[in-house]
Amino acid sequence: MATTETREVRAQAKWVRTSARKARLVAEHIRGRPVPEARAVLAFTPRAAAREMEKVLRSAVANAEANHGLLGDDLIVSAAFVDEGPTLKRWRARARGRVARIRKRTCHITVLLEPAPESLKTAAKKSRRPSVRRSKPAQETPAAKPAEEKTAETKPAETTTAPAEAEAEAPDTTEAAAEAPDAAEEEPKPKRRTSVRRKKTEEKES
Repeated sequence: MATTETREVRAQAKWVRTSARKARLVAEHIRGRPVPEARAVLAFTPRAAAREMEKVLRSAVANAEANHGLLGDDLIVSAAFVDEGPTLKRWRARARGRVARIRKRTCHITVLLEPAPESLKTAAKKSRRPSVRRSKPAQETPAAKPAEEKTAETKPAETTTAPAEAEAEAPDTTEAAAEAPDAAEEEPKPKRRTSVRRKKTEEKES
């Protein structure tokens, strides 16, 4: 039986100036995750070791794309472990002539990447697709077009008959204007009303 070998891409950072205990807490967050998800987790992790782990992950993705022709978003973190490095020993003076030892610890960070299985790739592609469905434009029905053409044909006929009917219904204003002065002359002028005071003064004078 032919066995298919999985390609593993490796990246390592040595003598990182942080303790292995602190770096292992960060490595547990990204182990077994896809590369885009691991990057997001490291970006929002407040620990200082997350910055160093992000550099190693970026180096591993660059190795996979440059040396093996793989796509970085299609990889998963198959392994992420931290080994202890050499410890730098320093001292500081204490009371009564005593000495306290200072241990400056280092570690080695290793990240392994491999291509994701097909099930994870299809799930990632579905998640990238937009969920909003675009509504298709409403298509015009073929029965609506003949109706519009008929109305367009009947409109000019209505406009041509309208002025003739308006002329027939409109009264002759010239004859009414000529008869108006005669009617005004024939009407008798109203008599002027005299007030009561004026009548009394006329009676006294007479």
